Amino acid sequence: MVFTPTSLDGVCLIEPEPIDDERGFFARTWCAEEFELHGLNSRLVQCNVSFNRRAGTLRGMHYQTQPHAEAKLIRCTMGAVFDVVIDLRPTSPTFRRWFGAELTHSNRRMLYAPEGIAHGFETLVDNTEVFYQMSESFHPESAASVGWDDPAFGITWPITPTVVSKNDRQIERFAA
Repeated sequence: MVFTPTSLDGVCLIEPEPIDDERGFFARTWCAEEFELHGLNSRLVQCNVSFNRRAGTLRGMHYQTQPHAEAKLIRCTMGAVFDVVIDLRPTSPTFRRWFGAELTHSNRRMLYAPEGIAHGFETLVDNTEVFYQMSESFHPESAASVGWDDPAFGITWPITPTVVSKNDRQIERFAA
């Protein structure tokens, strides 16, 4: 796997290194030892999948607070998304900054987001599926969100969102 740091502290893009032959290819998408060598949380306790029927579907920006903060590894297994993370760690040098990358079933890229990072995505095509691996189980009492359209972050989404949940539309503005 190739680990590429992004503009946010501790966030990286990860690309599998396919080994091709006449059958197709084989590639690792997870290795605890490699994650640890790169200083990433290698604990995995939960996996989720999100299927989205329509392009322009926006989900985010979600995270869990302490004591259940979670690291996430995100991959698009069908279709395409613009995946976004926001650094919400007050002591981080990249606090309040965001990073976005296109994850598709064909580029097979993954995005690693450490604890204290909000995550969301917008689907770029119909029938898109996103697969998540998390370092912590879901705890409703620790679930939190910041606005996907909050001017405090200034995220530039590639297309105008057309499907957004009621909860994601009613998040209060961020106050640092």
